[in-house]
Amino acid sequence: MHFETVIGLEVHLQLATQSKIFSGSATAFGAEPNTQASAVDLAMPGMLPVLNEQAVRFAVMFGLGIGAEIGRRSVFDRKNYFYPDLPKGYQISQFSDPVVGRGTFEIQLEDGSTREIGITRAHLEEDAGKSLHEDFHGCSGIDLNRAGTPLLEIVTDPDIRSAEEAVAYLKALHSLVTYLGISDGNMAEGSMRCDINISLRPVGSDTLGTRAEIKNVNSFRFVEKAIQHEIERQSDILEDGGKVVQETRLYDADRNETRPMRSKEVANDYRYFPEPDLLPVELDDAFIEELRELLPELPREKRARFVSDYGLGDYDAGVLAASRPLADYFEAVASEAGDAKIAANWVQVELLGRLNRDEKDITDCPVPAPHLAQLIQRILDNSISGKIAKQVFESMWNGEGDADSVIAAKGLKQVSDSGELEAMVASVIDGNPEQVEQYRAADEGKRKKLVGFFVGQVMKVSKGQANPQMVNQLLADKLG
Repeated sequence: MHFETVIGLEVHLQLATQSKIFSGSATAFGAEPNTQASAVDLAMPGMLPVLNEQAVRFAVMFGLGIGAEIGRRSVFDRKNYFYPDLPKGYQISQFSDPVVGRGTFEIQLEDGSTREIGITRAHLEEDAGKSLHEDFHGCSGIDLNRAGTPLLEIVTDPDIRSAEEAVAYLKALHSLVTYLGISDGNMAEGSMRCDINISLRPVGSDTLGTRAEIKNVNSFRFVEKAIQHEIERQSDILEDGGKVVQETRLYDADRNETRPMRSKEVANDYRYFPEPDLLPVELDDAFIEELRELLPELPREKRARFVSDYGLGDYDAGVLAASRPLADYFEAVASEAGDAKIAANWVQVELLGRLNRDEKDITDCPVPAPHLAQLIQRILDNSISGKIAKQVFESMWNGEGDADSVIAAKGLKQVSDSGELEAMVASVIDGNPEQVEQYRAADEGKRKKLVGFFVGQVMKVSKGQANPQMVNQLLADKLG
């Protein structure tokens, strides 16, 4: 039997506020355990929550960024469950009336096709603390620095059909929230975590299968692997005539497998009820429109502009627009270099390739945009060849100066003097009489291959600095 995969994602996004959602404690990552937890975060008696307005503003900006419904009235609720790093015994969240309602989100797949993913809701809540196991023997430690950090939980409809689509959605979401500046989206630090709801059903069926939820997956690669494993696991069960159990599972990256964590709770298990210590949040049109004015050009808009203004293909535009710092870098290079397509090629191939190899981010790039633009200008004005340009780029990457400084210091300027090149060509022709005879006796098709030999010899004599276009023309004239 053939099965269709049905996936819904719940993304927990830490918002980039300076303080927590209900207290004044700092939210900076990496502090010593329990140094950023106030009496409110510790749930001491008599402590009352006070809502962080910036968290609401960030949530609304996200809603506006995906064209979603904005809840003019949203309510906080208590979600009751016991967990060691949840001191109150309940989490303040939103259930019936979230701040962001229904919306849609477009994703682009590797083949260039696009899909619309429905967004069910996005609601505000507080994060829990963190259990520590590595440095303790026979027990666990609790770090409450993270307790109370503002989260925006973004829930999709069950519209995703593959691991590829899930990863494309998460990358597009990461791009959007970093463009908006509402989160750094750092999955390694837990700023963006994903719960995967996945089920299988017979192809053609409209009935959803029994789902399993995979909790807290924190990288794009692990999301892909966890989904692939879970599809295989559920397929084996169903093909053997068994039934999938609704449960919460964890993904073990070392073993590349999911394993049971607990039977899945339903909403009733959490005993939601309105938070008595927080008033409903009322938003007026002026507040929402003020935030709409603050929205930057978003990834989809920038991608479309790169296609229309710079003549880039959809794929290239998508790569360059995925990150706001990368998009800004590309535009700075393109505007100074004067050729957007060559700029796009250099940024995507040479620059991103080197950044990936050295495990650097574009914000840590050692080659400023004006330096790369200058390098491209020297290619365009025939000061250097494309091959020499890669040597210059390497020197620039190692901090040896801008393009002009490197070219001058290493004597890399391309030889374009016709007299000098004629002498080199004549020397190569005189020194290779056998190849000259082969060339003159060959048909036109074979001559194209043989001329490469002569070009290579001239480049060798010139140490790679001869102007290749002039060399080809001179060889055509001299070889007859």
